[in-house]
Amino acid sequence: MRQPVNIALFSCVFLLMLLGMAGIGQGQEQEGWFAGVASVDITPEESMWMAGYASRNHGAEGLLLPLKAKALALQDGDGNQGLILTVDLVGASKEITDRIFASVKEKLGLERHQVVFSASHTHSGPVADNSLRCIYPYDDSEARKIEKYAAVFLEKIVAAAEVAFDNLRAVSLYSGNGVARFAVNRRNNQESALTATMALEGPQDHAVPVLKVTDQSGKLYAVLFGYACHATVLDGYLWSGDYPGFAQAALEERYPDATALFFAGCGADMNPLPRRQQPLVRQYGETLASAVAARLDGDMKALAPVLKMGYDETVLAMLPPPDKESLEEQVATSSGYVQQCSQQLLDQLEAEGSFPESYVYPLQGWIIGDLPFAMLAGEPVVEYALAIKEVLGQDSFVMGYANDYVSYIPSERILAEGGYEGCQAQMIFGLPSCWAPGLEEKIVTGMCSLLTSLD
Repeated sequence: MRQPVNIALFSCVFLLMLLGMAGIGQGQEQEGWFAGVASVDITPEESMWMAGYASRNHGAEGLLLPLKAKALALQDGDGNQGLILTVDLVGASKEITDRIFASVKEKLGLERHQVVFSASHTHSGPVADNSLRCIYPYDDSEARKIEKYAAVFLEKIVAAAEVAFDNLRAVSLYSGNGVARFAVNRRNNQESALTATMALEGPQDHAVPVLKVTDQSGKLYAVLFGYACHATVLDGYLWSGDYPGFAQAALEERYPDATALFFAGCGADMNPLPRRQQPLVRQYGETLASAVAARLDGDMKALAPVLKMGYDETVLAMLPPPDKESLEEQVATSSGYVQQCSQQLLDQLEAEGSFPESYVYPLQGWIIGDLPFAMLAGEPVVEYALAIKEVLGQDSFVMGYANDYVSYIPSERILAEGGYEGCQAQMIFGLPSCWAPGLEEKIVTGMCSLLTSLD
């Protein structure tokens, strides 16, 4: 069994219990929940570069499944409002999400802690900003397409947020967790060697968190659900939301009056296996949708109409960066994206004179009724979900890929082991060096403290 990051964290459990009990008591005296949803197509209107893989060498060739951006607006019994935005993108940089948050504040008056941006991490969507720029060998004409698309995408998602609040209606909220088991820990299991009878190794999180929203007649109005696994079934040149997109489409076909929204969990080291075949992306989408439907049609926990929201930041230190000579040598002796990313770092060093020594990492947490909902930036590995649930409870929701697509977020174990998630991928995000030890405790402790501070 996994050991807790810090034994002091267990005090959070008791505080959360008290918060939850207080929330239930308040909800009995207040008005009920209100919610609104909206969905908009964000599929590019022209061929452009696709995000997620360095091996691609040209733009998209067609459409497998439309890409969507969706908004879920919530309002509790005291009028407190929150907004969840979900998109079929690999991720979005802080530059893009800050523009979204600023526009939402201007249009709707919502503050930073009231809005969360969630990317599904599909590797079959468009490049939407400068994230991972050094791995994509596109030219200036493609860069102009990306800039144009980013502006259109931002306008569409903010418009969806406005429509969601225009659609507010009286609802009831319920929570629960289903199970789906197609995610495989890619660090502990060799993809090419897997067989149907082989025992899987390594940590994993097969929970399917489900937030059910029903109207006054009891009919399903919206469902927010998640899963901790890379959206990398496909690697071709057709637009799609990968398995999360197919899961949402399957749920909306099964419940025609409902909108389905997906959020990615802490699946940075989890892959859907086997993969690389179109029938499999449909299979995994239907598998996940079935897990959600089984929860929706079964017993779920009613949530009192109390919404508590918080936002905080913690500073993550980085190890000493490479010097100019080391970068020059790496540029001269490497090839492909390693060479391109090394050159990008060298250009940055020459332009700015030094590298940053740390990064301001965002933490966001909500309590919906008495349900803790932790929202983590970047690509957190599965051990973050396990650590947070160990403290906050197994029914807690844990989101990854939220608000800032900063980099991989390794656990202390993976940081020590190294490898792609441990350090090698840092350069593709434009970071000069590995994270320094201590980041796991900072993030888990910070998230727990944030949630328990809400009142």
